[in-house]
Amino acid sequence: MPIISWSEPRALLAALMAISALATVAWAQQSPPVRIRGTIENVDGSMLMIKSREGADVTVRMTDNVTVFGVAKTSLSEIKPGSYIGVSAMPEPDGTQKALAVHIFPESQRGAAEGFRPWDLRPNSTMTNATVAETVQGADGQIILVKYKDGEKKVVVPPATPIVTFVAGDKSEIKAGAKIIIFGAVKKDDGVLEANRVNVGRDGITPPM
Repeated sequence: MPIISWSEPRALLAALMAISALATVAWAQQSPPVRIRGTIENVDGSMLMIKSREGADVTVRMTDNVTVFGVAKTSLSEIKPGSYIGVSAMPEPDGTQKALAVHIFPESQRGAAEGFRPWDLRPNSTMTNATVAETVQGADGQIILVKYKDGEKKVVVPPATPIVTFVAGDKSEIKAGAKIIIFGAVKKDDGVLEANRVNVGRDGITPPM
């Protein structure tokens, strides 16, 4: 292996360029997934032109094997002990979580993104994906105790909280006017955001999570 003399300007420049290239690759590999909420404005083959909820124009490329899920309205009575759910919520001073929306996962998605984390539905909002341990009626709404591998949360679900479930969808639902949420679009080497899953609101609803 040749020895680089750092006194040689060209050798130094080449080394610095190599380090810069490696840093760029590392940065690209670490780019976090992008969450997109919005309305499809146009579809051109695999490309989706989306108006985000923030008003930005976003282009997303669907993978060849993209999975489509419908986000359908359901009722609180469908949430039972053993259900695997996701709860978008606001933390309360007493440590409980006040639900903004609840989505019920199909059995095939049990365990998806399990745990408690910050969320971006509203400032300071949270997301808990967990299994329902028990559910009882409380003064301010249904009280649900959910458990995940590292802990548990008590969730209060007010009466007007949107309750939805994921159902198998179809590419025909990917059309202009559809309200969508993409949980994890990834920026590829060509700079384009790419998604392998698109969640579409059914019957005109906006995915509430």
